[in-house]
Amino acid sequence: MALIAVAADKGSPGATTTAVALAALWPRRALLAEVDPAGGDLVYRSAREDGRPLDPGTGLLSLAATARRGIAAEQLWDHSQRVSGGLDLIVGLTSSDQGTGVSGQYGALGKAFAELARSPHEEAAADVVADCGRLGPDSPALALLPHAAVVLLVTRTQPENLAHTRERALALSAKLHGQHRGAAQHGRPPIGLLLVTEPSQGGRIASQVNEMLTAAGSGARVAGLLAEDAAGADQLAGRRRGRVDKSLLVRSVRKVVSDLHQTYRELAPAVTGAVGTLPPQPPAGAAPPSHGRAPVPPQYGAQGPRTPAPVPPGGPWPPPTAPPAGGGYGYPAPGNGYGYPAPGHGPHGGHR
Repeated sequence: MALIAVAADKGSPGATTTAVALAALWPRRALLAEVDPAGGDLVYRSAREDGRPLDPGTGLLSLAATARRGIAAEQLWDHSQRVSGGLDLIVGLTSSDQGTGVSGQYGALGKAFAELARSPHEEAAADVVADCGRLGPDSPALALLPHAAVVLLVTRTQPENLAHTRERALALSAKLHGQHRGAAQHGRPPIGLLLVTEPSQGGRIASQVNEMLTAAGSGARVAGLLAEDAAGADQLAGRRRGRVDKSLLVRSVRKVVSDLHQTYRELAPAVTGAVGTLPPQPPAGAAPPSHGRAPVPPQYGAQGPRTPAPVPPGGPWPPPTAPPAGGGYGYPAPGNGYGYPAPGHGPHGGHR
């Protein structure tokens, strides 16, 4: 099973940007699904391979109608569209008003998403990265989460953002793992936080957040750090030209992808190779590469397969390690105290 659910609690911390980057950098074939009940953005941001607009009627809306009659995982491809660059996408709703007809189908959709990676048809198998949007207590997307391999909450690092995310992690733990304090430590799916922060501050802040989460008994852990990089986010969304493969944002997401595969054996391909190589962008109009499957967007490079890594002992998350010199994206060593990270780590960009 390899459904990766990406969500947020409040504001616009960058859940959609993160989901796009994860799917684009994923070392196996990936299908990006916008399942935010409030509506998606990618139908407006993206275009088809031929340059024409995406069809808003082919996506979550048509998929939910099919799911009422039962859906096989392989049928997901009938509701996807190939965007410019080669990424496969199930576009979301165009408005929250359409959510009424979808709200009862999230459980069936989550099951189909999870089963797609196990399809006996090699040409159809893929992992699914689902952008769930904001997960409020009444969000119908909550029914999708029990089918996920991991739930990733994206948050900024101001005290108020972390407080809201901590409470959301506690609520999700109670819903997914039971009411007993600490039960989430070994619960499935595990809940991880992705912190949007400046790289130079990431190690210290992640250490403090991990201690805060432990003190609250949430069972959640910091799963990775996302660089605060407004320019990189704009490049990823196509609003700005530049070498997106060299951006701090893409470099940080690549580290998150690598850590996820090191943590979860079921997410790692069973073949050897390298991961994380992003060659320069091809000339405009160049055809996407062909790998005998849906191609990886050329601006992110063709990702080779990866050697599966063993699951580390002692729990669902890797043991913390000291961050690399100069500020990196590794897990920090535990610090002292349970306070929130102090503000002052720089301005925040416009991730969405």
